Amino acid sequence: MDIEIQCPYCGEWVVVFVDPGGGAEQTYVEDCPVCCRPWIVHAREEEPGGFAVGLARQDD
Repeated sequence: MDIEIQCPYCGEWVVVFVDPGGGAEQTYVEDCPVCCRPWIVHAREEEPGGFAVGLARQDD
């Protein structure tokens, strides 16, 4: 599942892939494809087939 979200470092809109098979709550680290800084991705299933996604700066 692809979700468009804004990078907390550079502000660019990017696409994050969330694997629905990864569970109802997921946390992992991924680098921004634009500025290459690491985010902490938090994904939580909100409805069958849908996820809420938030990005946090890894240096916070």
